[in-house]
Amino acid sequence: MTANKPTPTPPLVLVFAASDPSSGAGIQADMLALSSLGSHPLTAITALTVQDTVGVQSVHPVSAELLEQQARAVLEDMPVAAFKIGLLGSVENVLAVAEIFADYPDIPVIFDPVLASGRGDELSGEEIISAMREMLLPQTTLLTPNAPEARRLAESDEDEGEPSIEVCAQRLIEMGAQYVLITGTHENTPQVTNILYGPEGEIRRDTWERLPGSYHGSGCTLASAIAGCIAGGASIEDAVRDAQDYTWQTLANGFRAGMGQFIPDRFFWARGDEEAKADAE
Repeated sequence: MTANKPTPTPPLVLVFAASDPSSGAGIQADMLALSSLGSHPLTAITALTVQDTVGVQSVHPVSAELLEQQARAVLEDMPVAAFKIGLLGSVENVLAVAEIFADYPDIPVIFDPVLASGRGDELSGEEIISAMREMLLPQTTLLTPNAPEARRLAESDEDEGEPSIEVCAQRLIEMGAQYVLITGTHENTPQVTNILYGPEGEIRRDTWERLPGSYHGSGCTLASAIAGCIAGGASIEDAVRDAQDYTWQTLANGFRAGMGQFIPDRFFWARGDEEAKADAE
């Protein structure tokens, strides 16, 4: 009689993000995307929010002490392969996360700097942004801002006009981020162009069909997908490529559950066969 082989442990990704009751964005979106791609998500909740697909009504940060306790409990118990950061909610939480990362310098950090909601609700003020620049960017493996976020993070008192995307990427890398993926979802262009930058400049440029409508949690989905791919052993460039493809598919299969934005379908692949069977019948 052959003994049962132990089941392999999937890659473990620890997510620092806020709870979203709609599960369109936030830590619920991260969990859906990571699970869909074969990783096991671990979570440290940074804030509770009151929001729906239309917008954010309020944000209630957890205490930095409670946030740190959540993270260290799982870090001392399980081998984490990657960190993913979303909304942090307070300067104190930024500092707490930075201290944790300093104790685990070999774990890659994928940072989605959530500064505003899709509707434009302010989610991170200037003090939080300043703390991000000083404490988190030097520990970031890959930063994934959209163009407005990149410009805000990289803005300088010396700017007379709006800096180019290339200038923003260069500044963010000089601040400490190893790689920067700037997404073009908020740009006024016929197609969406996402550009990955490294210390030597542009690494890859990907262009995607611009889909109609707007989506709740597309940035969370992309950053989490990248984190999952990296946790599974992919290089930065391969992870960025594969995660973009996955994210575009989630958007193309998105659904409008409420009165606001569409929600990406992170498990679109699980529903495809059911639809095909229904059509055949």
